Amino acid sequence: MSEPWLPLAGVRVVDFSMFVPGPFASSILADLGAEVIKVEPPRGDPGRSYVPPQFHTENRNKRSMALDLKHADSRAIVEKLVKKAQVVVEGFRPGVAKRLGIDFDSSRKMNPGIVYCSISGYGQTGPWRERPGHDVNYVAAAGGLAFPGQWLKAPARSSLPVADMAGGAFAAVAILAALREGKGAYLDLSLFEAAFFLCAMRHGLDDKVDPRAHLFPVNDVFETSDGKRLTLGILEEHFWQNFVKLVPELGVEKFSSDEKRRAHGDELSRRLEKVLKTKSAAQWIGLCEENDVPVDLCVTPAEAAKHPQLAEREATERGYAKFPVWANGRRGGSIRAGTPKPGEHSREILVELGFDDADIAGFFRNGLLAQS
Repeated sequence: MSEPWLPLAGVRVVDFSMFVPGPFASSILADLGAEVIKVEPPRGDPGRSYVPPQFHTENRNKRSMALDLKHADSRAIVEKLVKKAQVVVEGFRPGVAKRLGIDFDSSRKMNPGIVYCSISGYGQTGPWRERPGHDVNYVAAAGGLAFPGQWLKAPARSSLPVADMAGGAFAAVAILAALREGKGAYLDLSLFEAAFFLCAMRHGLDDKVDPRAHLFPVNDVFETSDGKRLTLGILEEHFWQNFVKLVPELGVEKFSSDEKRRAHGDELSRRLEKVLKTKSAAQWIGLCEENDVPVDLCVTPAEAAKHPQLAEREATERGYAKFPVWANGRRGGSIRAGTPKPGEHSREILVELGFDDADIAGFFRNGLLAQS
């Protein structure tokens, strides 16, 4: 295994966020070497029970402190946490961080050079700033469910929380840009706008856009005779010509160009559905690979993790997927620790912050901190 690329070693992040977007952002930073302290409520981040697999994966490489931010004595701990950090992340509705005393203005007084990132559903300003929402709401409102994902099917949501994960990724990018600038910053990230950015990049802003402009009848998902699903990735003409060698009956004039295949897309898609069901997935994969036709089987992440390609690329470690970039021959990121229990590292973090045993015992005794 190659020596990992950890360019953020020495950067300390205090993450007050919960659920998906903020923890996903800080997981990227943690993978690349940053020290992330996850500050969660005494009962733990609710995300622990909502989608346990995602919580488990996006909170590796972090230490956990279970702190009651509503407790009057929490400020002494928060102040020391922020003073020693370069980055603060929060994911509350607008106004909540201020009530808890962990907002940007308060943090800037503690640490003038802090890079502070607020992640919210609709942003800190505007008529929707306090509107409740979750990923499916942001994606729908941004235009992400207006267009279908397959030629003959209605629009459907993805299994991936697109706005949450894209928003987290954009937050990580913005944090790194602010660190590079070196002036401290207040970053206001809207998950709605993150989804809108993706949708606008994909579909544009023309009211009269063709709802199938992004689709191709031969670039789709099809079922095989053994009930498995295959993806054909045929866009370029030479791939179509290679595929027609396998299915000569489709080599007719009305399917002879991309324009004609799209014009007759409904018929072509239905014929492809019938053709793909004449052989097993393994048979089609063998034929397509022999004839240079883009094809892949629809699998689960667990199945994908066993693929020799990902093994060769060192894509997993200790049961986790790793940051997907190599830098100068070194795999980006490493899995240095698993997912912490709520408050697992509270005591050691407090010692690092300079609190003595009597202080720490008092914090636990008065309910400010939860035992792990």
